[in-house]
Amino acid sequence: MVGARWLPSCDVSRSRQLVGLLAEPERLRVVAALALDAGTVDEIVRTTGLDTRTVVDALDRLDNGGLAVQGSDGTWVLLEAAFKHAARDDAPASSTGGQHPDEPETHQPILDRVIVDGRITQMPTKRSKRLIVLERLAQEFEPGERYAERDVNAILRRFHDDTAMLRRYLVDEAMLDRADGDYWRIGGRVDA
Repeated sequence: MVGARWLPSCDVSRSRQLVGLLAEPERLRVVAALALDAGTVDEIVRTTGLDTRTVVDALDRLDNGGLAVQGSDGTWVLLEAAFKHAARDDAPASSTGGQHPDEPETHQPILDRVIVDGRITQMPTKRSKRLIVLERLAQEFEPGERYAERDVNAILRRFHDDTAMLRRYLVDEAMLDRADGDYWRIGGRVDA
């Protein structure tokens, strides 16, 4: 399975987990290389000056921590949305009783049933519930940013292995649009 998930039920917050991943200078250099679009192990080795074994070990830790993922073409992608989600999850609880601050109160029970340990257990057949899940998935994509299909797949694979199904639903329900091999977000809530 490609890419690990953040485990929302663990006692360590996402931000602490993220800081832990970046605490080692070698991993921090690998993250910087990924942020600068180095995608292969060889490119990361050249960019960082680290040896191959150190880079591979760092990528393995970043993958297990949900910060980087290897696409089917073998290139690595930094999951930049992990930083945003860590900041959101560690924000003080709102007056709505501790649910995710971006989710309406009625959505959280549905999301809790469908997304377990960061993975979609079964896509709802009822459209109204499926739209809630798709809106949650749309939050993984930054408005105004274009994504190659491999990057979309890398993000969606964290939630479910059938990335084609998720992409199709997101496009069909006008959460994402696509042209010339690129995808971009066109629906879902946007943070103010």
